[in-house]
Amino acid sequence: MINELIRAFFLIFAAEMGDKTQIIAMTFATQYKVKEVLMGVFLGVFLNHGLAILLGRYISKLIPMNWIQLIAGFMFVIFGLLALREEDVEDTKNKKSFGPIFTVALAFFVGELGDKTQLTAMTLSAEGNYPFFILIGTTLGMMATSGLGIYVGSKIGEKISDIFIKIVSSLVFVFFGTLKLYSWLPKQFLNPLYEIVYFGIIISIQIILIRGLILKREHTKSSSMKEVAATLYIQTNILNKALEEICLGEEKCGNCSGINCIIGYTKKILKNAKDNEEYYIKENIDFTKLIKKDFDKDKVIEALSLIIVDYIKYGTVEDEKFIINQIKGSLESILFGRRFKFDGNLPKYLKHIMEADRHLGENLENSINMKLSITH
Repeated sequence: MINELIRAFFLIFAAEMGDKTQIIAMTFATQYKVKEVLMGVFLGVFLNHGLAILLGRYISKLIPMNWIQLIAGFMFVIFGLLALREEDVEDTKNKKSFGPIFTVALAFFVGELGDKTQLTAMTLSAEGNYPFFILIGTTLGMMATSGLGIYVGSKIGEKISDIFIKIVSSLVFVFFGTLKLYSWLPKQFLNPLYEIVYFGIIISIQIILIRGLILKREHTKSSSMKEVAATLYIQTNILNKALEEICLGEEKCGNCSGINCIIGYTKKILKNAKDNEEYYIKENIDFTKLIKKDFDKDKVIEALSLIIVDYIKYGTVEDEKFIINQIKGSLESILFGRRFKFDGNLPKYLKHIMEADRHLGENLENSINMKLSITH
């Protein structure tokens, strides 16, 4: 039985290297998370090959193969056109996590209908003795080839525009769908007039959808920037009040150290952000070289907890030159003598904080939890 699994794996792996499904996996990886694509590939292939193995040689008697291929071709063209749609922000927020998984699974299930890998699975099941192990072998073979495409696609997706990715995705699906239609449509439909009409309609729809995508993206980007700016304005005002509370003032400090003081520097970059709407600094600052004073740690914790709660509510920005990240770093340096990374995982962040100073860490946790309970 292991021999049948290994044989099925290598037959499918060899058949799919460089095939359309590997390219499609690469395309999907530029749009969705790798985990979602892998789960979608597994589900779609498992169901497709499972159907092939269950029905075996009888499927061709149930549905003519030319109809299967034609349906798959039309579905791929539709997938290509749908790839150029721009989802509304609210739709995206409300979409469940199985949305991308179902999309990928459906594409692979339909794309493999009548394909050589499904036919291979049928043949292997007809002559083999362990259909379940054949199913595992064929599925793993598809996962291996798709995994290569996903890896490449995920790396490409980090570097190029998502609109360009959508256009390429559309072209890929339409191309393979058209190939299927060309191979399986009756010959009377394959004349120059019909071909000109077909390509004219497809290209016209793509141009209209691409134009709409670009216009909507520009509008969304403008609206998003206004929303972010408004949120940051509120955040900086609140933080400014918190920093004023931390600042000891000249009565205790004597002459103000200005930007050489860690709070003085923090107030300066915050003021610049408020006045000029510049929320990124030009270079990172080594907070350990700035003057630290006997600041009220409870007030520092209060300011730091405000930032962490905002991160949880609105999300994080990875760039360390982002103004809020800089302020967070200065507050952490006052409390713990170093900076900590926050990636949205609060328990993980608090664990590292408490390893540095358990007492301060517990106070920070209580302050964060209190603010979160109020917002909820």
